[in-house]
Amino acid sequence: MLKTTIIGASGYTGAELALMVQKHPELTLAGLYVSANSVDAGKSIATLHPKLQGLVTEPVQPLVDVAKVGKESDVVFLATAHEVSHDLAAPLLEQGCQVFDLSGAFRVKKEGFYSEFYGFEHQFEQLLENATYGLAEWNEPGIKQSQLIAVPGCYPTASQLAIKPLLQSGLVDTAQWPVINATSGVSGAGRKASLTSSFCEVSLQPYGVFTHRHQPEIATHLGYDVIFTPHLGNFKRGILATITMKLASGVTAEQVAQAFTNAYQNKPAVRLHTTTLPSIQNVENTPFCDIGWKVQGEHIIVVSAIDNLLKGASSQAMQCLNIHYGYPELTALV
Repeated sequence: MLKTTIIGASGYTGAELALMVQKHPELTLAGLYVSANSVDAGKSIATLHPKLQGLVTEPVQPLVDVAKVGKESDVVFLATAHEVSHDLAAPLLEQGCQVFDLSGAFRVKKEGFYSEFYGFEHQFEQLLENATYGLAEWNEPGIKQSQLIAVPGCYPTASQLAIKPLLQSGLVDTAQWPVINATSGVSGAGRKASLTSSFCEVSLQPYGVFTHRHQPEIATHLGYDVIFTPHLGNFKRGILATITMKLASGVTAEQVAQAFTNAYQNKPAVRLHTTTLPSIQNVENTPFCDIGWKVQGEHIIVVSAIDNLLKGASSQAMQCLNIHYGYPELTALV
């Protein structure tokens, strides 16, 4: 049994991970931690998240001695803020832990990226270089080998899974950038109370236009620029991404369908819709990405839907763990 620790356990993704670890036949929960000054320290996670009543009973502890936690753990999930993951990864890796980081701290290997989009200078260039981007369906060899997995963001997951099969197959006119319009539920803003994510204040609206940090993450890992506009929706969880692309000259609908089939026929967390388009309703509280598309002339509209807390965060992290250790991919997820 792998001793598994979750740091940042009191948030939405931390709670989802705690439940998955409890359900996983090869993992045992070694500890749930939050920052030492967190108001959640010392509370039962089932008090913070009542859906865990009777399922996960461990208290949420203050993180005081990182090296000690590392010595007592085989696996650590970091469900922490970007700058916190940046500081915690190195001492945990030094203790031999397998680290799955759900923040953006190790996702993008690009000069100046962190100072521009995250507000801090990255101090661990070698770790950044050695980290594997955990887009589970596309980076399996690296995920199997790497000690540090940088789990992708929710918008990048929904967007890349929809675009990559066409791009990799040479079916896209690369002179025209894909246009991604994506809407997320308010849980994407985290559990901390905020006026901007209060249900009484939320209306469907775009944000981060031309400035959102997920645009360069998507573009870097596609190797191809995109227009990305995120929206906040007045619902709890889920992301729906609608992506418009121009196809290369002469590409047929049959070639498009074959590209998606070839990419995902052996990928259990991706479900293809050939007659209908995906909806959030069918993916919320599941680890799946649903993808559907329509072709008209030289243009294609691809729609992908995920649960932002699961396939966009915690279940993708667990999927990466399963790949890394050779367990069936959806263990503890369905």
